[in-house]
Amino acid sequence: MTTFFDYALLTWPEVAALPRTTPLCLPLGKGVDLARLAATLGNPSRAGLLPSIPFGWRGSGLAVADGVLGAVLRGLVDSMRDDGFRRVYVVTPQGADFDLGAAHIALPHLSHRSAVSPLPADHDRDKVVLIPIGHTEQHGYHLPLHTDTVLIDAIARGAVQHAPAQCIALPTFPYGVSTHRAAFAGTLNVGGRAFEDFWLAVIDVLAGRGCDRIYLMSGHGGNCSFLVNVVKYAGERHRRIFAATTWLHTAGHRGAPAIAAHRRSATGGMGHAGELETAMMLHLLPAAVHMERVVDETDFIATPSYFMDWIEGGALIANPPWDDDTATGAYGAGSVATAEHGRIWLAAAIAEKVDHVAEIHEQHRRREARRNAGFGLWGATT
Repeated sequence: MTTFFDYALLTWPEVAALPRTTPLCLPLGKGVDLARLAATLGNPSRAGLLPSIPFGWRGSGLAVADGVLGAVLRGLVDSMRDDGFRRVYVVTPQGADFDLGAAHIALPHLSHRSAVSPLPADHDRDKVVLIPIGHTEQHGYHLPLHTDTVLIDAIARGAVQHAPAQCIALPTFPYGVSTHRAAFAGTLNVGGRAFEDFWLAVIDVLAGRGCDRIYLMSGHGGNCSFLVNVVKYAGERHRRIFAATTWLHTAGHRGAPAIAAHRRSATGGMGHAGELETAMMLHLLPAAVHMERVVDETDFIATPSYFMDWIEGGALIANPPWDDDTATGAYGAGSVATAEHGRIWLAAAIAEKVDHVAEIHEQHRRREARRNAGFGLWGATT
């Protein structure tokens, strides 16, 4: 009998220790028949389930072109193959084909179509559509691989709970871009261009549906520069939408003061898998945090214009190898984190996003008024 384990709950040393013959399966959507999947795999003793992709294929309720999603899937499969895993599969509903070759398993899903479409309903078109994007990557010895996904999912759900008349959220997407992935086992990577193409295609679908206020929210720093490109492309392509993004979370007008008021670590203690992420995970998912394994690493090669902390600083933008600065995958001081500070910082992150939602509405309202008054090219006649 096959035991399926949750890949996202592992830490990177646990992934590094997995036999490279372990089957790893990435489902599209929920409802995979695990008994049939086990039989298709040859009934191994153990197999891993990676975080499922919530939408993007025909039948998911929010579909993009097969080639666009296929590039995302191939990037993820290649990530695991780069780590030496030889049995990596994308599990799709029958009838779907993304040019994956031997990495593709098609099975009847128990629920082919989501019970609730991720697309906003007609009565929600005047709300800001939150698009939370996490990642599945190493977070040192003590945090699980899906830390970024857990955090941004909680922030998005909290924002909707606090402002249900102002915003809705798509299901949280669990994969992004990691340009440092080769240094530490377990980290996946969509690839920058595939990532941009996918999210631009999602915005195309939303804009076609009549959604004109969109907020791409990332829980993973590696996504952020690519999301800037997405909103630039989207704004050029769809002139009447207001699509926005920002640097991570807990980093703006509410988050930064909250961090400064409560942090125990000095600058450099919150870069990655450090005090802030550890504290939030202690608040949200304490059973997945292994505080006995924490190793603090704050010896980042810092200069006045280039250093690492949660709110990045300095004039220089660069991407040196992560293993120049960390032996464990962590940048920061996770050992000083507390669940109470995690609660405070999560509340600040949610409040910050709620304020951003209000500002997006204000931007859209004022811009539409100016357009409707015939300002600039909007008043030009042909």
